[in-house]
Amino acid sequence: MNISVLQHAEAEGPGEIEVWAHKRFHHVAITRLWLGEPLPVWSSYDLLVVMGGEMNIYQYRDWPWLKPERELIEASLAAGKPVVGICLGAQLIADALGCRVAQNPQFELGWHPVTWTPEARAFCPEVGDSTTVLHWHGDTFELPPSATRLAASGACPEQGFVIPGKCLALQFHPEVDAAHASEFIQTQHRWPEGPYVQSPEEILAHAETFCPGVRSLLFALLDRFCAR
Repeated sequence: MNISVLQHAEAEGPGEIEVWAHKRFHHVAITRLWLGEPLPVWSSYDLLVVMGGEMNIYQYRDWPWLKPERELIEASLAAGKPVVGICLGAQLIADALGCRVAQNPQFELGWHPVTWTPEARAFCPEVGDSTTVLHWHGDTFELPPSATRLAASGACPEQGFVIPGKCLALQFHPEVDAAHASEFIQTQHRWPEGPYVQSPEEILAHAETFCPGVRSLLFALLDRFCAR
């Protein structure tokens, strides 16, 4: 399978998604949008993966590639090419499906649990009841009408959705390993405040504990999604 990854910022690469792809003998091509690399054409890949980033989905003036990127996501979905979105990528998928993306009442930075829905366990039994994952967002999305809600957290009721064979969207960051978490911290321009914001020291202290389990979760979700 040919996988095209849209990367918005240097620190927010595919990480464990690329590890999963190589273990499954898939080919990965990365488009580095912040460097001005051109978007791929939807006919060149079998799966589109849209990563996270610091920008809001409507900041077209600051990041002019956001609008054509949204159009590419729309074209992929219309052509039956499955799309996976992480954080900003999940918001872009929701937007492409006609749903509202807006500020979440709380910033969510750090390791916090998500609770999986019964529908999520039916889709991917490996998820269990809850998982502590890395969050790094201030925005959220509405659930698309045709989508299945996957998870919620204390700070954000929409932590993911799936339309089998079409899209898998996750608000949190399952692609991150311990080194990747350190890069997130180093590139954070402003540290927000709030009850769901952990300190850099706390985030780093927990990374080695939680990353292996999240990696297994990610691999299971991708295997289930790509098998349909």
